[in-house]
Amino acid sequence: MPRLEPKMDVYIMYLLLCYFLCFSVYQSNSVMSRAAAMSRGALIVLEGCDRCGKTTQSKRLVEALLQSGIKAEGLRFPDRTTAIGKTINDYLECKSELEDHAIHLLFAANRWEAVPKMKELLLGGTTLIVDRYSYSGVAFSSAKPHINMQWCINAEVGLPKPDGVIYLTLSSEEAAKRASFGGERYEEKRFQRRVADNYEVLKDCSWKVIDADKSIDDLHVEIKNVTLDMIDKVATTDIKTLWTSDSERPNGMLTQDS
Repeated sequence: MPRLEPKMDVYIMYLLLCYFLCFSVYQSNSVMSRAAAMSRGALIVLEGCDRCGKTTQSKRLVEALLQSGIKAEGLRFPDRTTAIGKTINDYLECKSELEDHAIHLLFAANRWEAVPKMKELLLGGTTLIVDRYSYSGVAFSSAKPHINMQWCINAEVGLPKPDGVIYLTLSSEEAAKRASFGGERYEEKRFQRRVADNYEVLKDCSWKVIDADKSIDDLHVEIKNVTLDMIDKVATTDIKTLWTSDSERPNGMLTQDS
């Protein structure tokens, strides 16, 4: 009988080791499952003046993410399919006239009406690639005479905050050489320069600024790499809101309550 004790000790140790390994695997899987359950999509916005390539690059980016196995969907503002969007479309195509403050509020309302869908997709794990967002609305509207940037920002406060902004830069001279430039209301070189100046006020150190004066393929590769890095950083974070603190506002602009 004494000779069996060492074997018994080894057997018990073996059982304990198996139990420990199984528990460790279970615990690891549980942590991964909780992380997966909390994972959400990223809100990535492409900004820039007209004809810098945002729409082309947004579409290519969505396709590339899907091919990589990442759930992704594209959004474009203004969304011209809604009732508000159709009114905006008529304005942009110079088929109707609206007071400058009124059209800005319609642009903002067009973004607000998309919020329920955006949140549902993001929380469901879908990354959104957005062609223009609030920054465009503010940059373009405040490029008009007698419209204050802070007033423009106030209509956007509380919208979902982008997890990343990719700002494509292109001179108004180069943009004017691209196809279809001048087809809509704001496509005029002097106005585009004022818009570009406003983007410089709005952007912060988190923006990824990319020179768009390069081939479509080269620009796509650069944007894709930046986007993948952004997606990795936000999977388990909460969706934040835009411009709800004074520190996030350009040039010390204050919230309405301040």
